[in-house]
Amino acid sequence: MAPDVRERVFPAARIARIEEIAEVVGFLSEFDSDASRRVLSEADVLVTGWGAPFIDAAVLDAAPRLTAVLHSAGTIKPFLSDDVLERGIRVSTAASANAVPVAEYTAAMIVLANKKVLPIAARYLALREEFDVEAAFPGMGNYDKRIGIVGASKIGRKVIELLRVYELDVVVYDPYLSEDDAEGLGVEAVGLDELLSTSDVVSVHAPSLPATHGLIDARGIGLMRAGATLLNTARGEIIDQEALTERVLAGELFAILDVSTPWVLAADHPLYGHEHVLLTPHVAGSLGVELGRLADVVHDELQRLVDGRDLAHEVEADRLSITA
Repeated sequence: MAPDVRERVFPAARIARIEEIAEVVGFLSEFDSDASRRVLSEADVLVTGWGAPFIDAAVLDAAPRLTAVLHSAGTIKPFLSDDVLERGIRVSTAASANAVPVAEYTAAMIVLANKKVLPIAARYLALREEFDVEAAFPGMGNYDKRIGIVGASKIGRKVIELLRVYELDVVVYDPYLSEDDAEGLGVEAVGLDELLSTSDVVSVHAPSLPATHGLIDARGIGLMRAGATLLNTARGEIIDQEALTERVLAGELFAILDVSTPWVLAADHPLYGHEHVLLTPHVAGSLGVELGRLADVVHDELQRLVDGRDLAHEVEADRLSITA
């Protein structure tokens, strides 16, 4: 992984924990140097993370002992080729751990969105005097509001779990979610059009795949009812950002965006500072103390390998095409 990532996710104390159960033979940020190739030749397990170089057939040829890749983050697709799984190398990901802070962020923002806390705070800052918030934001509050979850992913399911303590109506769109699975989650599975047209908050948790790019297009944005909020912690390319911007600027929709297209909007983009918008720089995922949860998952998976047990978070090859 990138050196700065290793220092944040695996500081000395966490490396020491790993050394209690395995020999650490090296720290790599590339696979091309002679020194890195020597480390690869000795490695039974690779621990990867953000900024990792790509693992392809050539890398595997240089690592004849390799039996497992333990990824200390969520999505693994940018980091390894199909050769890894095809050669029987086991792959684990900390996606479930990274889902926790994203779901926490999402649940908090859903509550704030329905209560209209963010635009109220912006209006209060501008006026600096008392005003009639119910007149300005009729229908504010969370009781009996409908939340539409787009994507029953690990994060989407965690959001559903966190929302159970609220008196909300939660519906889900996911073409791979069966009625039995939806019932088990305690939600109703609906079509995307119905979800968009009836939800007070639409929260996006679909993976970024060719099939999901533009999933919520201009027509879908147009279906959202006035006063609704679109919340995106997934990837910017899943929604039509221009169509969303038009409806936000018209005063018809609210937006909470932790991701955008491009990754950082131009400095003069109209969404910056708009009363109906909260922009955050991709902070929903694991940061700060939350990185310790990622390291703990890797440590547990490594212990399982040492003990000869099944991995708890192993990637299934047949589901890789529909996951991030």
